[in-house]
Amino acid sequence: MAGKTKVMVAATAALTLGLTAACGGGSDDNKSNGSSSDTGAAFNAAATKVVNASDKKGGTLNLWSPQDADSFDPAISYYAWTINMNRLYSRTLMTYTPKPGADGLILTPDLAQAAPEVSADGKTYTFKLRSGLKFDDGTAITSKDIKYGIERIFAQDVVPGGPLYLTDELDQGQKYPGPYKDTDPNKLGLKTVETPDDSTIVFKLAAANANFPYELALPGGAPVPQKRDTGAKYGLAPASSGPYKFESIEPGKGATLVRNTNWDAATDPNRKALPDKITLTITTNAEDMDSRLLAGTADMDASQSGVATQARTQILTDEKLKANAANPNNGFIRYAAISQNVAPFDNIECRKAVVYASDPTTLQTARGGPVAGGDIATNMLPPNILGADKSYDPYGRAQGKPQVDKAKAALTACGKATGFSTKIAVRNNKPAEIATATALQASLKTVGINATIEQYDGSQIATVVGSPNNVHQKGYGIMIAGWGADFPTGYGYLAPLASSKFLVANGNYNLPEIKDPSVDALFAKGLSEKDATAAGADYQEANKKVMDGFYYLPFVFDKALNYYNPRLTNVYFHSGLAMVDFASLGVSDGK
Repeated sequence: MAGKTKVMVAATAALTLGLTAACGGGSDDNKSNGSSSDTGAAFNAAATKVVNASDKKGGTLNLWSPQDADSFDPAISYYAWTINMNRLYSRTLMTYTPKPGADGLILTPDLAQAAPEVSADGKTYTFKLRSGLKFDDGTAITSKDIKYGIERIFAQDVVPGGPLYLTDELDQGQKYPGPYKDTDPNKLGLKTVETPDDSTIVFKLAAANANFPYELALPGGAPVPQKRDTGAKYGLAPASSGPYKFESIEPGKGATLVRNTNWDAATDPNRKALPDKITLTITTNAEDMDSRLLAGTADMDASQSGVATQARTQILTDEKLKANAANPNNGFIRYAAISQNVAPFDNIECRKAVVYASDPTTLQTARGGPVAGGDIATNMLPPNILGADKSYDPYGRAQGKPQVDKAKAALTACGKATGFSTKIAVRNNKPAEIATATALQASLKTVGINATIEQYDGSQIATVVGSPNNVHQKGYGIMIAGWGADFPTGYGYLAPLASSKFLVANGNYNLPEIKDPSVDALFAKGLSEKDATAAGADYQEANKKVMDGFYYLPFVFDKALNYYNPRLTNVYFHSGLAMVDFASLGVSDGK
């Protein structure tokens, strides 16, 4: 996930994702998430437990965000917080169990009545839908609506920018263009997905893929009624299959959700649906938002990107405020990507010079320090991904200081002994990223690397640094970014950043443009493994090859200090979502 997804805790279950356990999870009632987890407010309590457990309904949940949504179209939604928002109004065949801790990584049936039936060779998944499922207009949700929703992801000329796992998995040489150019009269021409009846959907894979249920749990797996599809404008009025529907959406300003009266709680054990209304306010003034949070007029920063410096100081020096804050490791890594297709970074030695000249401690400080910024990152797999090893530190980052001698030797080796000039691209709506770029710029200057910082509109990330052609034209040698796993495996985290399969013309997150067949082979091997530990080892090997290439400069294993209005109920950090679970929240005062 960019800004995004995107966590992830090591699962010790087999790579079938604990679907047997998940099936049982689907029968949980819609009560508190377990009295053993319930607790009162205390600093970081929400990192592992449910704070202020309650089933009280009513009132308005007031969400704010310093970042506009990428889209409310489930085919496009890819920010971590918009994926989280999707769970309020759209449902998928499987979803994450609504519990804190490692339990949140287990998939549980959502639209499906049970875990899928999987063929012995692992290539065929069959789901049966629950009965009584309806869209917000009262029409029945069928298997064809789910198929159509998935088909829309293929139409990258109309709805670009979302995760592409399902297109990669299901196309299998058909070169399916999406429903808008589908010659099938029913616009259901994707051959690998079958709907033998309205309550059954069958997926035919080319090869076994233990991550497939995770891929279906992303928003793109939600049903879309064909008659309500407005193509590129669908995100302005998406249909609802969840407990809330949109009353209004104003890009750049916010949105309002109200109850979906055609949602039946009996079909949905995963969502509490406590507030009567949910408002989202988009602001460009993060400090004003922080002030509102501390004053109690806003409930939560939906982006969960952490409070700014002034609010951070207030929270950490006031025990009452601190009791309603948390800073869990969220599974993101903040980093710089180095473009191997922008000179002089086509030479690995020039990439090494940047890595060794950087100062891990000043970069950590720029991110917010060890409490609000994170732990110094040592490699490109978050420590809570199975197979990750925080002690693996090939660049010597843990020592916390620049390695000037190595940087100068690398400059000499790349034929730039006196240094060179380059550009650092950074989003203009991310203060911590700007601070990080400035810190990196200062470190590089000490060895003769003169970096010019160019800020760009953060809402245009897909066409600025996400466009390889634009990166080449602009000469962006270094790009400040962050990433969280799309789902809790090494593939879910690292493949979008390092697999050649994910290189696209727009919305690209493999910013260094890595095209290494040996890395691709390790990702493929990991997908084929039936044992989670073996897959984890494959992804760690892929990580090592990426680190060997000096494509990324990791800054921190991310932490963000977030504050939650004391009136909120059922506050907990969800490991599968990498943030507080919106669908569980309520307000204690009913206002």
